[in-house]
Amino acid sequence: MTEKSQGRRGRPTNQALGQTILDAAYELFVELGFQATTLDKVAQRAKISKLSIYRHFEDKEALFSAAIAARCHQFAPQALFEGVDGSAEEQLMTVGASLLRTLLNPEVRSVEAMVMADKTNQKSLSKRYYDVGPAHIIAQIEALLRQLHAKAVLNVPDPLQSARLFGALFKGSDLLITARFDQARAEDDNEIESYCRSAVAMFIAAHGGNDHAAG
Repeated sequence: MTEKSQGRRGRPTNQALGQTILDAAYELFVELGFQATTLDKVAQRAKISKLSIYRHFEDKEALFSAAIAARCHQFAPQALFEGVDGSAEEQLMTVGASLLRTLLNPEVRSVEAMVMADKTNQKSLSKRYYDVGPAHIIAQIEALLRQLHAKAVLNVPDPLQSARLFGALFKGSDLLITARFDQARAEDDNEIESYCRSAVAMFIAAHGGNDHAAG
């Protein structure tokens, strides 16, 4: 297919426009909150027409889900889980450190704060955020644990439940509280590695012990 025919079909332009809309929407949702963000404001921020937004997204709720999903996938891409290798400990350390850094990211914390602050739409926004964010990541961790179980590296009879527990080990890190008053300390490589190593060791001990992990 020639470059000219690609331009005529409009695919690259549409993809770029869609990303522009998502970026503008995400910025406004974080800055203003869901209620105060309107499609008119998104169009103004993206320097496009409101009609262009409707060509890509059905309504503001759909735009919110897409914007949050795009940013969540950027922070915790599928490629990370597909590309991990090494021992069970090394794989879980890679995933755990990435997850903790994602949770510590100010943008991620801003989205959660925005959702919690919107008393009018909190339930619906929380559900949308959960579906495209946490649930997506838990599903990826579940897939990794299934692989480790299939290889008899770990004993994980209930991968979904174990994935939820793995996620909870990092969601519950005190570094997330530390970040509220000392971001530099919370994001310190040594702090993150120390916490992740302890969390992963605890997780492995509960799923077959070190003998299984060494295999």
